Amino acid sequence: MTTIVLHFLRASHAPSHGSISRRTSRLWLLLNLAGLLFACADHREPDPDDQNQLRVQAAVDSVRRALEDSLGHTVPSMSVLIQTPSQTYFASSVPAGQSPITPQTYFRFASNTKNFTATAILNMYEDGWLDYKAKITDLMPGSTQPYVPATAEWNFPNKDQITIEQLLQHSAGVYDVDNDSVPGFNGMSYTEAVQTADPTHQFTTEEMVHQLILNQLSYFAPGTGYHYSNTGYSILSYIIARVYSARSGLTKTYGDYLYDYVVGPGAPIPVTIRFPVRADDTVLPSPRVEGLELLPGNIQKRYGDYNMSAQVGEGNGYGNMASLNSYIRSLMKGQNVLTPQTVKLMQTSVSSANPTYALGCTFTPNLGYGHNGARIGNLAVMAYDPLTDVSLVAYLPLWDLTDGFTSFIKCFNGMYDAAYAARKSLGYPGKP
Repeated sequence: MTTIVLHFLRASHAPSHGSISRRTSRLWLLLNLAGLLFACADHREPDPDDQNQLRVQAAVDSVRRALEDSLGHTVPSMSVLIQTPSQTYFASSVPAGQSPITPQTYFRFASNTKNFTATAILNMYEDGWLDYKAKITDLMPGSTQPYVPATAEWNFPNKDQITIEQLLQHSAGVYDVDNDSVPGFNGMSYTEAVQTADPTHQFTTEEMVHQLILNQLSYFAPGTGYHYSNTGYSILSYIIARVYSARSGLTKTYGDYLYDYVVGPGAPIPVTIRFPVRADDTVLPSPRVEGLELLPGNIQKRYGDYNMSAQVGEGNGYGNMASLNSYIRSLMKGQNVLTPQTVKLMQTSVSSANPTYALGCTFTPNLGYGHNGARIGNLAVMAYDPLTDVSLVAYLPLWDLTDGFTSFIKCFNGMYDAAYAARKSLGYPGKP
């Protein structure tokens, strides 16, 4: 197996964050005015908005072609949805003869899920259901039960010192059994090894915690460092399910809470986004785009329907670019499920070890606040810039691993280059 772990990336000169591991694990609708323009029989000049659409399309086309030149092969698609204070533009650049994706095309958006998890935690905080400053061994408000069980099966290293906030910031020191190698699995992560052996395995947070206990795994004492941890967010998903179950008196899952309060019909801004938690909930709806991995030896792997139960709370989300933009824009403007004051906490409550990662939220100059993600051949970023009132989502369904990390990082940076180029084409600050 090829394993690449990315804990902190700088896309060109802008800090961003993403984690990738294991090659087996890891678009408001606007008509494509460009196509309509070319179809017109008369020679009228397009109005300014049409010109802007053409500019955005040309910018994304240019970045895709540059990435193709750098990699030495075609890039299946490069897409950006960008919303300004007055208009929304969408561009999907594809090779000649290929059909572009649309703002409603479904894809797996990987670690962007972490921002939804943070939103769920902070919404529970606003409702008085939990204290994000509390230790995970403290009692849930109004309950005689702690946030995580007080049992031997949960006695992982430094458990009594870890706070919910530290898990959100990746400053808890929780070892990542989804990204990093675990003893006894031939240099693979625990989740990679298990899913390779049984693609239908139903993962639980408890079994991941068991690996922490069995091998006494941790990175550092809580609050003393920074290390990206999918397992830390798996624990957060467990806390969300546990708190919701206690409050409702019913057995609830992480996905239930997100659907009921953050993305579903009852949410302030409903969006077509889902977070499957079951191993048999694998189908990616249509229209869809599948992640593509290119491996040495001319090997290609495509990922569409997939068991995401190992990534609950940290990378199991799927949706489309229109929904992601609607979510991140309204959230960061304080117009969604969180109040403006709580959104400010999400954006600014950083640890001393990493001033760019707050509560499930990163800041990237000239893009703004949001998150990114990388998993099973998918690369995506969502962001809102309060300085310009511009939001965007960029998506690239490609991991080129033919030259290991070198070719992968070209893809990752290419996605960011497309986002910056789209902004610049509309007169906003682009790549720093």
